[in-house]
Parts: sequence; C-alpha cells; structure tokens
Amino acid sequence: MPLPSLFLSGDNARDWNIARACAYGAAIGAAAALFKTLGPFRSAAAGRSMADSLTAGVLEIVAATLAFALLCAGAAALRNFLARRLIWPDLR
Repeated sequence: MPLPSLFLSGDNARDWNIARACAYGAAIGAAAALFKTLGPFRSAAAGRSMADSLTAGVLEIVAATLAFALLCAGAAALRNFLARRLIWPDLR
C-alpha cells in the first residue's frame, strides 16, 4: 500500500541520478571545507610549521569532499530504494 501524499507530481516516476548527487555532494563538501580552512574564523596555527598546516588543510578538504560525496550518494540511493518499494511498487 503506498503512503498517502498531499503532493502529486505531474512528472513521470524516475530515480535520482546517484552520480550527479555524488558530484553535487563533493562540490558542497569542498566549498564547506575551503571556507572552514581558509575562512575568517580560522585561528592562526600556533606552533605549527607552514608545511604541517598546509598538509592538515589539504587533508581536511579531501576528507570533507569525500564525506559529503558519499553522504549525498547514499541519500540518493536510499531515496531510490524507498521510492521503488513504497511509492512506485507497480513500476518494479
């Protein structure tokens, strides 16, 4: 039994593109990490060399980019799975 919904879309039922969600998540993660790393609230690294600070910043940007990409791809995959099972069971 499908879940009741007040929103009726005129679009055809279709899945979300997981690769596109991953790319958008990577862009959002990179932007957020760059703002955090290079932003105005970043305190000066006391007692750290420039190389250590740069390495830590690059690792932080890469980690945030990957985390957001996986998070968005996982959310799109979960949405597709739930939509196929609960909302569009006749399209399987």
